[in-house]
Amino acid sequence: MIETKNLLLGASRGGDIDGLYAFLGDRQAMRYTHVDPSYAACRKRILVHEWFRRRDGFVPWVIRQKSDHQIVGWGGIYTDPFDPGWGPEIGYYFHPDVWGRGFGGELVTTALWQAEHQYALPELTAFAHPENIPSRRLLEKYGFAMCDFVKSMNRYRFKRVF
Repeated sequence: MIETKNLLLGASRGGDIDGLYAFLGDRQAMRYTHVDPSYAACRKRILVHEWFRRRDGFVPWVIRQKSDHQIVGWGGIYTDPFDPGWGPEIGYYFHPDVWGRGFGGELVTTALWQAEHQYALPELTAFAHPENIPSRRLLEKYGFAMCDFVKSMNRYRFKRVF
């Protein structure tokens, strides 16, 4: 478990799927990214990512509020098993109840430190939907530069070099 000012970041456990599906399966909350169409699809995505932890050492963390241990997000460094070829990425998905509270910055700061110091990654990629201005601003604030637009994904691709 990694602790930040307001968050606890850790590996997912079987009992976390309900809390994660509450927002990963919400079409409105996930309108700028992938939405899990069913509980089973969410469970599969989480479990496949966890399997990649053995290979890569990193996958998205379950993000909990430190104050009450409630699941409020999922994110961090990962190599996407469902859309391979982009290399290590950073991604973040939060429950709408905590949008605007600075949790994204806490997560990105921690993930960047780990990418550089623990995993010695040369760079990270990130993606943001054109209409997701807060996500684009967050990436730019933490040193990501927009590289191009990936038409097939309808996303801007960002890169941060260490």
